[in-house]
Amino acid sequence: MKQFPVFFLGVFICLNGAAQKKAWLYDAAPLHRAERALTDVIIHDIFSPPVSSRIYLYANMAAYEVLAKANPERYSSLHGQVKSFPQIPAAQKKISASLAAVYAFMQVGKELVFSEPILEDSLKNILTWYKTKKIDKEMYDASLKYGREVADTIINWAGKDHYKETRKLPRYRFSKEEGKWIPTPPGYMAAIEPYWNRIRLIALDSSSQFRPPAPIAFSKDTSSLFYKQAYDVYETGNGLTADQKATANFWDCNPFAINMQGHLHFAEKKISPGGHWMSIVGVAAQQKNMSIVNASAVYTLTSIALFDAFISCWDEKYRSNVIRPETYINNYIDENWRPVLQTPPFPEYASGHSVISTAAAVVLTRLLGDSVGFDDDTEVEFGLPVRHFDSFIQASKEAAISRLYGGIHYRAAIENGLEEGKLIGEWILNKIQLKK
Repeated sequence: MKQFPVFFLGVFICLNGAAQKKAWLYDAAPLHRAERALTDVIIHDIFSPPVSSRIYLYANMAAYEVLAKANPERYSSLHGQVKSFPQIPAAQKKISASLAAVYAFMQVGKELVFSEPILEDSLKNILTWYKTKKIDKEMYDASLKYGREVADTIINWAGKDHYKETRKLPRYRFSKEEGKWIPTPPGYMAAIEPYWNRIRLIALDSSSQFRPPAPIAFSKDTSSLFYKQAYDVYETGNGLTADQKATANFWDCNPFAINMQGHLHFAEKKISPGGHWMSIVGVAAQQKNMSIVNASAVYTLTSIALFDAFISCWDEKYRSNVIRPETYINNYIDENWRPVLQTPPFPEYASGHSVISTAAAVVLTRLLGDSVGFDDDTEVEFGLPVRHFDSFIQASKEAAISRLYGGIHYRAAIENGLEEGKLIGEWILNKIQLKK
């Protein structure tokens, strides 16, 4: 499991004397540790990719609002930029903005996950770190109180995003029309979040604002475009190189993969696609020794991109309801063929990883630079090696094409997903300005 440093001075390494003693106020290590702790619980609780993006969103918004209030000359609140976003009052007493922000983050996180005690244990360890900084008791208590107030405000706002209402909607009924998506082996799992397009957006005007071109029309004719795109998946899967297989597995990001050994079925928990990109934010932020407020801004804007991208993508998935390559190939090409990756339990078009990865990469490129190389160690804890990327865009393109290598998407879903994600990322950057 990835371990974040307990303390580093980062850009404040040049400070000394009394100023150096306050360097911890800007240290992003506690926030990175909180992000990692939240990811661990999301994996443990097996949240779906769309729901995971919701958890990251609100937790990061809470932390950011605390830090923005403490740095009003450089950072702007989301109030006035995001429709209906509540106004966060300034702290009435002297606080540690760092402590209050991380505390708010964890309080929101606990509200949105199942395994609250696990997150509470992580919070206790983080609070112990703060206590080593000799904060006077009055400031410490005031910081926690303010963090709780901000968290409560965000939690109340989050409760109005229609998520609870979607939990009460009828179970999704599969279409019996030829060419439409049906559950796939080995688990034949129920449809994941068929009503996700009803969730309140953050920056987009509507879930269909960047609707991709219509998918290729279904056909069993061997001369048709649909057959040819399915055969492309089939041929690609049969001729994968070692690196292509490694690429597919690195970006698998399946939170609930079902393994079969004889009559025994067991689940393998992994990080979600959004969680992978939040991990990349942490890698890049630590590499650049970013202050806590700057890191929080990057985490927050990336989480907004992921959240809206999932809503946009899921809107099209359940509209077009395209059959997965595995089903088509087994029915019309080769009944014994199996993809490298386990097919996810939702319709094919467009590719979710293509959409959300590109949206995140576009945001990160604008915020951190277009040639930021980094070593992505996100998957090390899942037994996979580190992969190096020369830029965020390069990583997003690899994430996208990995779905073809994995045998779970057609090229059209990948290519159109890349464009959809690009438009979403650019829109968010133009709509929301965190740094003044």
